[in-house]
Amino acid sequence: MAETEKEQTEKLFYSISEVSEMFELNASTLRFWEKEFEFLKPSKNKKGNRLFTQKDIDSIAKIVELVKQKGFTIQGAREQLKNGGTETINPNNTALVIAKLKQVKEKLIQIKDTL
Repeated sequence: MAETEKEQTEKLFYSISEVSEMFELNASTLRFWEKEFEFLKPSKNKKGNRLFTQKDIDSIAKIVELVKQKGFTIQGAREQLKNGGTETINPNNTALVIAKLKQVKEKLIQIKDTL
């Protein structure tokens, strides 16, 4: 039931400052990516402020994964996304995987030292 309540209170639109904070990016990077990736088109209000939907945020997560985490160029990321070469990434899952890998590494070093 708590999950249903969360879904009901989830925002429909996010400001550029909220999205830049989510991904630890500059607002200028988001504006640049808007020009580079044709599918990233946040709507704008009467004042011209960008309004990002959850779909936009999911797209940004894919771009972040390719450009910031996997080291793709903008052109390479564009081609990868055009070919459907990535799945949706949850930033929280990535952090958990990295933490788990560090634990495994420490354990392997301990085993090596005991041999």
